[in-house]
Amino acid sequence: MHELGVTFYVVRDVKKVAEENGIDRIDFVTLEIGEVSGVINEQLTDCWNWARKKEKVTENTELIIENLEAVSFCECCQREFGTIDYGKTCPYCGGGNTYLLRGNEFNIKEIGVYDNT
Repeated sequence: MHELGVTFYVVRDVKKVAEENGIDRIDFVTLEIGEVSGVINEQLTDCWNWARKKEKVTENTELIIENLEAVSFCECCQREFGTIDYGKTCPYCGGGNTYLLRGNEFNIKEIGVYDNT
């Protein structure tokens, strides 16, 4: 389960941003996770709920996950298509000369504080 490992990286990065900005608590963290990133949202959430309590700055931080659709591109017909539905075969021309455009991301999109008073 690599969700625990990536959770530790997220907590570390969030803690660093908080320290750099003189913030004593983070209210929410928004992650962008691609459909084919290999990260299982439910497991990541479970890991987050455990790991966030290990640091004072994240102990009450809400995790928000935004899922990003996996999209591939066909070099034969120059069209985009949903990777999950069609895999590596283009549904328009049947070509196999395709590649993933997006959908394997794992990004910290936003670190938020509602009020730091």
